[in-house]
Amino acid sequence: MIIDLPDTTVSQVAKQLVKVREDGGAVALGRVLTLVISARNGVAEAAIDAANDASREHPMRVIVLTTGEGESRLDAQIRVGGDAGASEVVVLRAFGDAASNEESLLTGLLLPDAPVVAWWPEEAPESPATSPLGRIAQRRITDAATAPDVRDRLALLGRTHAPGDTDLAWTRLTHWREQLAAVLDQPPYESITDVEVRGAAASPSTALLAAWLQMALEVPVRWSYEEPDHWQEGIKSVRLTRESGDILLERPTPGVAVLTQPDQPNHDLHLPRRTLRECLAEELRRLDPDVLYGRVITEGWEKLGPPETGE
Repeated sequence: MIIDLPDTTVSQVAKQLVKVREDGGAVALGRVLTLVISARNGVAEAAIDAANDASREHPMRVIVLTTGEGESRLDAQIRVGGDAGASEVVVLRAFGDAASNEESLLTGLLLPDAPVVAWWPEEAPESPATSPLGRIAQRRITDAATAPDVRDRLALLGRTHAPGDTDLAWTRLTHWREQLAAVLDQPPYESITDVEVRGAAASPSTALLAAWLQMALEVPVRWSYEEPDHWQEGIKSVRLTRESGDILLERPTPGVAVLTQPDQPNHDLHLPRRTLRECLAEELRRLDPDVLYGRVITEGWEKLGPPETGE
């Protein structure tokens, strides 16, 4: 069910939410958090779809805020039932002076005594933690992959990092980190002497994986970008060198990785690029600060040298 509320107020939206629950039997009980999404109109629907999918694992209230120029006005829309997954969605479109105080637009719609997560699917503020939305949130999610220059964005995330910040470029690495950790947990238990990471120029995950490996293995890591005619989305390969030979985890085609180890047959592994829904659901599973990400984006990124080849 979708209810449109043109030229309205936050108070009227809150009253309508109560009415919807009373009339339709929908209740906020069991909703574990409020997810606030700050997005442009062109990005908002994809973000809502991802949040609706994730809500089946994390029942929540989703508040989508878009702002624009023009005469002062607030339009709203409430989505419940089949149009909202296991959540209830409130879309706020604020214009002119009505958009000047984002915090006041949201405070009356937050679930009481529930944590708040802020998510910027595309353009994020320079310092998420000190932004109007970031100040009311326990967790703050950005996506460096949407920035025009991913290296500049990673450097900025490192400089402004605060506990509770995270980035989907890091979340996309979960399966790569799991596979590499599993390989190193098997004999022979030899020290890694050299690491090489390769990936697409537009992939901040490539740099974050290199920074993590350098921190975890305490060895210098060489990382490079694919040449333009060999461009592939995301990470291409990781090579770990030790005395008995190289371990190579390479993704030659989308979705499939090949693990090559000395004196062992090659293994094909299912390693697709993670969907937006999967990454969002993973981030919503924890509401405490991601300490490892914090170390990688600050210490790890600062110590990581430049890529061997430019874009």
